[in-house]
Amino acid sequence: MVLPKRQLSGSPVQLTELSLGCAQLGNLYQAISDEQARDTVDAAWSCGIRYFDTAPHYGLGLSERRLGAALAEYPRNEFVLSTKVGRILEPLHPSGDRDDEGFDVAATHRRVWDFSRDGILRSLEESLGRLGVDSIDVVYLHDPDNHWREVLDSAYPTLEELRSQGVISAIGAGMNQSQMLTDLARNTDMDVFMLAGRYTLLEQTALDDLLPVCLDRGIGIVAAGVFNSGLLSRNAPSNDAKYNYSEAPAELVARARRISEICERHGTSLPAVALAFPLAHPSVVSVCVGARSPEQIKRNVDLCQEPVPDTIWTELKDSGLLRLDAPVPPTSH
Repeated sequence: MVLPKRQLSGSPVQLTELSLGCAQLGNLYQAISDEQARDTVDAAWSCGIRYFDTAPHYGLGLSERRLGAALAEYPRNEFVLSTKVGRILEPLHPSGDRDDEGFDVAATHRRVWDFSRDGILRSLEESLGRLGVDSIDVVYLHDPDNHWREVLDSAYPTLEELRSQGVISAIGAGMNQSQMLTDLARNTDMDVFMLAGRYTLLEQTALDDLLPVCLDRGIGIVAAGVFNSGLLSRNAPSNDAKYNYSEAPAELVARARRISEICERHGTSLPAVALAFPLAHPSVVSVCVGARSPEQIKRNVDLCQEPVPDTIWTELKDSGLLRLDAPVPPTSH
């Protein structure tokens, strides 16, 4: 079984509608074993996921190494692999310190921002080595928020050259904001953006800038962070839920609970609706969700396949909980 796929416009790349974000394979927030990481990837494959996203940033290369080792047993032409550039990993002398950027790993390296041509080429070469593959399908500029000039002068032309040579199939950028992605959409010829947290049940700000431009220019969107750091991941959001990587404000917890109550009345769940919503936009090609265990993989796949009644979208809009101009899944018959 393979989950449904969507095509990137003007590119040979097809992404499964549900993809696996692999930050947790790099011990995001808490450590997992190599065996658990492999079992998680195996479960994703068994459930039909064929698009896997990683980055050097995730666990100082650990995510890439684990993902590459797990995917080595599967045919390379049957899955899509993306990684990111913009942070070079520089070795450090052993100190016993732990990483200070959210990953439970030893501080064996330090991250150095580098969007230069040499930095992009070095980053890709090192990623290929950690992943143990000959090619990467999609390459994203990773969090280039403070590097606009260098992106336009060096990073983007380098990725564009590699794409024209057939070294990579698609290029883009991944960020937690929509404004700079909109500027990139207008000033470059990218294929796909990974947008984290800005197009969800709780927040549709990307409808004001990024999504209309992407629709006009044929740029795909991979929607990440659709649970808003956990606030939308449970049927009943808790007071200590996270939002945008921090403690969720009380008003957003209350809003999430109102949405959850509507979901329950319509016989579905908050996380199922959170996964279904972004895919209704014609520019969205995949929803990227992280997992750290086979059980979480199966849950996410089951949620994606859970029927969402058409009536829920009408009530959410009538209640002011969803923008009136937000596309919703087509009416089923």
